[in-house]
Amino acid sequence: MNENSEGGPAGTGRGDTRRFTGQVVYITGAGSGIGRAASLLFAGEGAWVAAADCDEEAARKTAEQIAADGGRAFPLTVDVRVEDSVRNAIEKVVQRCGRLHVAFNNAGVTHKAPLEEHREEDWDRVIDTDLKGVWLAMKYEARHMLAAGGGVIINTASTYGLVGAPGVAAYVAAKHGVIGLTRAAAVEYGGRGIRVNAVCPSATRTAMLVLDGGMEAVWNERHPLGRIAEAGEIARAVLWLASQEAAFVTGTVLPVDGGYCAR
Repeated sequence: MNENSEGGPAGTGRGDTRRFTGQVVYITGAGSGIGRAASLLFAGEGAWVAAADCDEEAARKTAEQIAADGGRAFPLTVDVRVEDSVRNAIEKVVQRCGRLHVAFNNAGVTHKAPLEEHREEDWDRVIDTDLKGVWLAMKYEARHMLAAGGGVIINTASTYGLVGAPGVAAYVAAKHGVIGLTRAAAVEYGGRGIRVNAVCPSATRTAMLVLDGGMEAVWNERHPLGRIAEAGEIARAVLWLASQEAAFVTGTVLPVDGGYCAR
């Protein structure tokens, strides 16, 4: 497939040493934070990026920024909690691009309240987005990747998928679930050409993290490196997991946490 005016995938080309030239990458939560940073980095490495988000305008802005930087991308609107929406989004990617090489299932929400004050709708919103949404995405990503002979899936878990924390019970439960789901899928698909890994960020400078009222200093203190992460630092770990440099890495849960879990 030749590159077209809508940003089709380019050929690898002689002398193009970018890691993802000619590959199609689907990213959820691409409108902001880690998802947006990953979208820009994958595009800079030659990928054709399907930037998916529940916020149509945010997805469009990410795709426009990639285009302005000389990359290739298109926006998609998806509600990761709804099977039809997930299936349709992934099918659009494959229909438009021919196949799917890499998926980064990153969309997520949180809810802060004592466990006994979680309402059922709060619990359901977090679990449906952060855990069910990853399962739905993998269900359809894997089908297309298996048909094409393989691929790579990376899921966003969290350091709260590795340890407990007060006041975010639904989020902790969901992220523990993402880690279990990642490991199960890695074992199931390892012999069929699909690698599956998870990245576990600690506190990262995104809209999800509340930093007012002196909270940034509190979070800095919790990290041996003395600061929180920037979104691009998490995104670079995702690129490594997706790349051929990590060809023998699957079922791995990679903390990118400034030493948070070590403490």
